[in-house]
Amino acid sequence: MSRIGKKPVAIPAGVTVQVAGDKLSVKGKVGELSLTVHPKITIRVDAGQVLVERPDDTRESRALHGLTRALVNNMVVGVDKPWEKKLEIQGVGYQAALSGKTLTLQVGFANAIKLDVPTGVSCVLADPTHITVSGADRQAVGQFAANIRRVRPPEPYKGKGVRYSNERVRRKSGKAMS
Repeated sequence: MSRIGKKPVAIPAGVTVQVAGDKLSVKGKVGELSLTVHPKITIRVDAGQVLVERPDDTRESRALHGLTRALVNNMVVGVDKPWEKKLEIQGVGYQAALSGKTLTLQVGFANAIKLDVPTGVSCVLADPTHITVSGADRQAVGQFAANIRRVRPPEPYKGKGVRYSNERVRRKSGKAMS
């Protein structure tokens, strides 16, 4: 049995959840998200909680049950309090700048790398070496943070590059002289 799928999703105050056929829409103070639910899965809203149900115990139904419940929970939590990813830039001369909806990274290449911030995602720079990506859609926030990190992942010898703030980079010793 799916332990995740059976848990009801509590709806916090200020969040509205509507189900119309196979469409689920969630509105909150941060934004609005929608999801097209798989035809095998049914969603009910009652008594301030969302219930996700499946028709049978086939492998596909069990997988979709837990997945759908997790997606609904991420939507409900995201429209109430935005998801957030923090990144750090380490390296001499490495820095970021934000102009409008374009994030510019200078991370040791000849040219500056420009990334467009997607809609529904906001990017804030506390200083030139700390980036905070936030938004209601957990997948979009995580994907944009991964795109930023992919520009220059941390290297193991000096630790230079873009990393998540809680990421530990395993360091290697340099060339051994004998």
